[in-house]
Amino acid sequence: MAKELNRAVVVLSGWQARFELPAGKGACYSHAYLAFLRTVAYLRMLHVSEESLLKLWQFEKKLLTLLHVDSIGSPTWFLDSCGLTKHKQRRLLLTNHDMGMDLRSQVLQLGLNFTQATAELFDGKEMGEDALRVLGQYLKLVSRIQEEVSAEVPLLRNAARWAGRLKR
Repeated sequence: MAKELNRAVVVLSGWQARFELPAGKGACYSHAYLAFLRTVAYLRMLHVSEESLLKLWQFEKKLLTLLHVDSIGSPTWFLDSCGLTKHKQRRLLLTNHDMGMDLRSQVLQLGLNFTQATAELFDGKEMGEDALRVLGQYLKLVSRIQEEVSAEVPLLRNAARWAGRLKR
């Protein structure tokens, strides 16, 4: 993984710790897991702060939890869509989860829950959890990240051209 992402093992293990990712042994990481780390590496290369990425990660996991995506039973449920490419306008940035509609429409399919959990005394919304509110916060942060990335792209292109002259 470190070789493919051209990052030191200590950097990758730091990301695993800060993003609270399950650590595997040896080469047992899925393609989706690697795709997630590749996305983080690309965004860091484009000078998106790790603080912004961690905040975005928390928003995405919270949103997916509120929508009960975590009820499928996979230990890496929040990474399982990483690397998929269809319908990019419907996918979250880090988890790459397909929300079923263009995210900018701010419409969600609420109330899906595939687990047999015990009922809570109060609904999540009554306790301050609201998927549409979290989506709004998420979209604000994504918009800011998109602006940061757009500002870096011209410099990155010029740097890549310049680096081409350094080849042996």
